[in-house]
Amino acid sequence: MSEPTAAPVRHPLEFGVALNPEAARTEELVRLARLADNRGLRLLGVMDHPYMPTTLDSWTLLSVLAASTEHIRLFPDVANLPLRPPAMLAKAAASLDLLSGGRVELGLGAGAAVQHGGGGMGGPRRSMKEAIEALEEGIAVIRRVWAASDEPAVYDGKHYRLEGVVPGPAPAHPIGVWVGAYGPRMVELTGRLADGWLPSFPYLDPAAFLKVNKSVDDSAVAASRSPSDVRRLYNIIGRIDPAGSGQFNDGPDAWIERLVELAVEGQVSGFMITPMADHDRQIEVFTAEIVPAVREALSKEGVAG
Repeated sequence: MSEPTAAPVRHPLEFGVALNPEAARTEELVRLARLADNRGLRLLGVMDHPYMPTTLDSWTLLSVLAASTEHIRLFPDVANLPLRPPAMLAKAAASLDLLSGGRVELGLGAGAAVQHGGGGMGGPRRSMKEAIEALEEGIAVIRRVWAASDEPAVYDGKHYRLEGVVPGPAPAHPIGVWVGAYGPRMVELTGRLADGWLPSFPYLDPAAFLKVNKSVDDSAVAASRSPSDVRRLYNIIGRIDPAGSGQFNDGPDAWIERLVELAVEGQVSGFMITPMADHDRQIEVFTAEIVPAVREALSKEGVAG
């Protein structure tokens, strides 16, 4: 008689908001973070486009938002690796995790936009192949710096090096590395190495998400991992609007149906909304109407929400 197959591990279902760090909205960004925290959202992402003249530095903003909130977990959504050396990025994440009581995760990207924006800031100009190589090396460097030890860390890569630095401090909790990935090579790397997959709508719509999600599963299995080792998260740039039309620009019922499908079929356990306008109202509707309805529907499906 064959052994029963263990059910996949489901990550706790969490909802959040992702903010664009516009310099003209500094006070509003702090207020929105507090609103999200007070309304029970548990994830707060901040986009990272440091080459744009209208944006704040994301890590500086994340530090202020961490000091302005109590419960919500914060992360760059996603950090632009070519403009943030991985050893220092690891130090920044661990530092803020310690200062915030273990409320930091690390969204990480290969920084494709650096090709047209970040090069002027001194960032490397890499082909996509080189950017993916650098991302893999960057993850290795970050994890070595987090593994605080009295022994010097050494890493000799094509793009990054550690030459005997003593790593540390260790973060307050095991920080997740959530990769923003779309293409086949990035998806393969995510399944093989990452703690989470963090794509965004409209770059990947729900149907495409479910299709690519299978590739993440396959890559994890090929690397002798469980698919549930890779948490699935989804950024949604949109608007809850009963008078609107189109995916994620329509009413609450349509939003609820899509999120339930993604949670059940795609194992998504983290949903972030990025309101395009009317930010306060969108957060209020999301937390009052969408979140509880999704949790209730999943409970009826036998899925812990």
